[in-house]
Amino acid sequence: MERTAAACEAVESGHVRGKVVLTFRADAAQPFDDRCLSWQIDARTVSIWSVAGRLKNLRFTASAEQLKTLSAHRKGESDLLYRDGMWFLIATCDLPDRPVRVPDGFVGVDLGIVNIAATSDGIRRSGKALNAVRHRHRELRRRLQAKGTKSAKRLLKLRRRKEARFAADTNHVIAKQIVTEAERTGQGIALEDLQG
Repeated sequence: MERTAAACEAVESGHVRGKVVLTFRADAAQPFDDRCLSWQIDARTVSIWSVAGRLKNLRFTASAEQLKTLSAHRKGESDLLYRDGMWFLIATCDLPDRPVRVPDGFVGVDLGIVNIAATSDGIRRSGKALNAVRHRHRELRRRLQAKGTKSAKRLLKLRRRKEARFAADTNHVIAKQIVTEAERTGQGIALEDLQG
């Protein structure tokens, strides 16, 4: 596929000046606008214009809620990317903002390493389990890299983003708990200022 859209964005944003040769990662996302990609949401298919011609009736999967959001709020370009042997089509949706409510007080949240989050209510979300998993993954990576066999490299490739996914999920669960509690009590959330 051509990388012209990515090249134009790089030049327009001011990241490229003078005679610079642009190089792109092989696994970089390919942006498509509405002229190059059309959605048939009811049929769950897309049609993509490529260098080899138009590719029609490419099937995609989505939940009923995602299909409803796509049909009502999809806007702008979509990105096609290839990761771990699978193709992903990421669409931009423009959702309306929720009405702002005046909070009845605030709960302060302090972010850290030992305690991932500590609230002013006295609730602490410990990072002990997360650090134990990181240590276990680091040791496993060290052993597999030292071994260096074909099967060890295959295992390393399978596990390469597992730790990052686990950390992102843990952070999401903790953040969701804090937001749910603040929403239940009608409070706002105040985070520490990490400047400097």
